[in-house]
Amino acid sequence: MLRLAGGVMLLALVFVFCPFEWMAVIHKRTGVGELTYTPLLSYLIRTLAALYASLGALALFISFDVDRYRPLIQFLGVIAIVGGVGVTVLDALLALPMFWTATEGPFTVALGVGLMALTRAIPPGTAH
Repeated sequence: MLRLAGGVMLLALVFVFCPFEWMAVIHKRTGVGELTYTPLLSYLIRTLAALYASLGALALFISFDVDRYRPLIQFLGVIAIVGGVGVTVLDALLALPMFWTATEGPFTVALGVGLMALTRAIPPGTAH
């Protein structure tokens, strides 16, 4: 689960380097309107993408020693659950497209629940 999530999050690295015009096209196709370039907006998008990619790299790294990082994995599970609920509420308040609201937060909550459940189900000393 950590490797899958980490790999998906690493895909955000593309948006650190892609042209802003690509982002504008994706933005429009998702149905949230035009994306107008500003240096600050470009900076925020790229640094958020870098943060996602960094978290993906962290998830991959800790996935290779679940016993050692079990408390961190459980903490990340809690963060994912709380953050997923918060993002779902925020998406709804911002009236983002339904596909976005119905997937982003709930998948994050599911990831958190999965991390919590799996780290509790795997006996210490058996996960590598």
